[in-house]
Formats: sequence, C-alpha cells, structure tokens
Amino acid sequence: MWDKSRSRSRESSLSRAVFPDLISGGDPIPKTGEMEKAESEKKTSSVSDVGAWAMNVTSSVGIIMANKQLMSSSGYAFTFATTLTGFHFALTALVGMVSNATGLSASKHVPLWELLWFSLVANTSIAAMNFSLMLNSVGFYQISKLSMIPVVCVMEWILHNKHYSREVKASVMVVVVGVGICTVTDVKVNAKGFICACTAIFSTSLQQISIGSLQKKYSIGSFELLSKTAPIQALSLLIFGPFVDYFLSGRFITTYKMTYGAIFCILLSCALAVFCNISQYLCIGRFSATSFQVLGHMKTVCVLTLGWLIFDSEMTFKNIAGMFLAVVGMVIYSWAVELDKQRNAKATPHGKNSMTEDEIRLLKEGIEHMNLEDMELGDTKA
Repeated sequence: MWDKSRSRSRESSLSRAVFPDLISGGDPIPKTGEMEKAESEKKTSSVSDVGAWAMNVTSSVGIIMANKQLMSSSGYAFTFATTLTGFHFALTALVGMVSNATGLSASKHVPLWELLWFSLVANTSIAAMNFSLMLNSVGFYQISKLSMIPVVCVMEWILHNKHYSREVKASVMVVVVGVGICTVTDVKVNAKGFICACTAIFSTSLQQISIGSLQKKYSIGSFELLSKTAPIQALSLLIFGPFVDYFLSGRFITTYKMTYGAIFCILLSCALAVFCNISQYLCIGRFSATSFQVLGHMKTVCVLTLGWLIFDSEMTFKNIAGMFLAVVGMVIYSWAVELDKQRNAKATPHGKNSMTEDEIRLLKEGIEHMNLEDMELGDTKA
C-alpha cells in the first residue's frame, strides 16, 4: 500500500510544479518588480499623452494665428491656402528625409498603393474643406465641422466594430452643442456648398481613421508614417494647388508680390505645420479619431480666446457660455473614456497564464486520480 501522507505530499509538490504561480484562490502571485515596471510605464505613457495633446493644441492654435495674419486683408492678403498646405507638407517631408538619413527614425515598408490612396483621401479633404468654406456661410461651415464627430463615431463602428458607452455619447453631444453655440451664427445652404461639405466631412473622417489603422496594420510609428505620406501629398498639392487656389480666389500665386513680412509668416506657418502634422499622427495613433475630434475642439476655444485678446474680436455672453459648455463636455468625455478603460480592464482576464477556479479544481482532481505508479517519482511500493 501507498503511504497516504507521502502520497499527499507528492500530489502537493506536483500541483506546485504544474502551477507554481498560483495561490489557493487561483490568482497569480503578484510580482513586485513587474508591478513597479508596469506602473512606471503607465506614468510615462500618461506624460507622453499629455505632451502629444499639448503639442497639437499649441501648434494648431499658433498656425491659425500665423495664417490669419498672412491671409487676412488687413495682413499680407496671401489667399493661396491650398498651395500653402503644399509648402507645409514639403517642409514636413524634408524633415522626415533628414531624420531617416541621420538614423533618428527608421523607415518601414508600407505598400505604395496604400500611401497613394491615403494621400488622395487627405488631399481631397483639404481641397473640399477650402471649397466648403468658399461656397457656404461661416455658420454652415462650422456645423459641417461639428458633424465630423458623429460621422467618425459611425465610421469607426462600421469599419472597426467599435462601440461607445452612454456616457461617451452624452459627452460628445455636450461638446457639439457647446462649440455650436459659440461658433455658429448665420446658416445658409446651397447645393454646391452642401456637396462640398459632405465630401469634406467624409474624406476628413476617413483620413483620420486611416491614420490609426495604418499604424496598427503595419506596426509603424506616427512620424515614420508621416514621413512616407508627406512627400506624396506635397508633390500633388504643389502641382494642383495653384489651380485650386485660382478657382477659389481668381488669382495665380505667381501674381502675388512677396514681402519680407509675408515670407516670415509663410516660414513660421510651415514650421508650426511640421509640429501640427506630427502631433496629429501621434494623437490619433495613441487614442482614436473620435478622441482627436472631441478634444481637438479645445483648439476652437483657444482660437476664440486669443482672437479676443490679440485681434480684438468680439466676445459675447453667447461665446463664453458655449465655450464653457464645450470645456465641460471635454472633461466629461475624458472621464467617460477612462471609465470605459476601467470597465474593460475588469472584464479582461488577468493574463494568458491565469486560470479560473473551475479549471484549477479540475486539474487538482485529475492529479489526485492519477496512477502514480506510472510516474517516476523515485518512490517504491511498500
């Protein structure tokens, strides 16, 4: 007969050998070093997230202020917006080429047809937004920009089966209403303007979703992807941009008389555009196109405030109330997204090596009923 006490000891030893990291409750034994490392990585990621948003908001507001001085009739009256965007991407492409040549960034393979498709969508977005602004009233143009948030949500649901909680949906509505109150004034619609606005909404939403999709699909960083798309966008915009601007303004860029002030504003706009483009890809890669749209309206609030401080723009109670409501909506959205993350973390299993209580119980029962005679444990029968 087997010595029962020795048999139980062997079974206990074998159980520990099979699942050494499990305690009696079935949970993995916490490892202090790994937990500290995970906590440190989480803090670093949070700092990087804040940095990406800060760069995007700062550079975007800066470029709007620079372009306002460059393009306004009271400034330098440089009305060639599409060509200026070509300059932006040309400098961005140059920065990317220098970075790759010096080894600061690595170039990864992305199929040419994907880059061409993305560049076509992105350039369509730029041209359609310019046409929409020209053909529609300012109020309808702002409404079309606000409608991008729900359109992005629907497209992410269709393309990536992404679902949103009630808290997220409610916060999005608060942001849309708030920004609408402080920006929408007169609303006039015409057929051509409506078509251009719909094209701009669809192409911009698709472009922003594609940024995140391409980064995940090809495991490529935000700057590396931008370095590949920027040359194609720059070339196409510099070729076709002047004709688009001629249709919009009735003038070719060759007829514009450059001044030192205009050149300085163009160079400043291009420099800020590099940071704006990089931070856009960073933000969408780290978060989502929806988050980029929602929190991006902080730029609208900043632009209105700076316009009042610097350019003596009118600031009414309606503007202030709308901006306050928009900021409240953004805070609620951030809280709702964090709440979703916590819910998903609780619903997700602890890890690949963790086992449920039922699985552990069955494994123990299987060990208890094993024929220990067939196992070489170094024991002999009594």
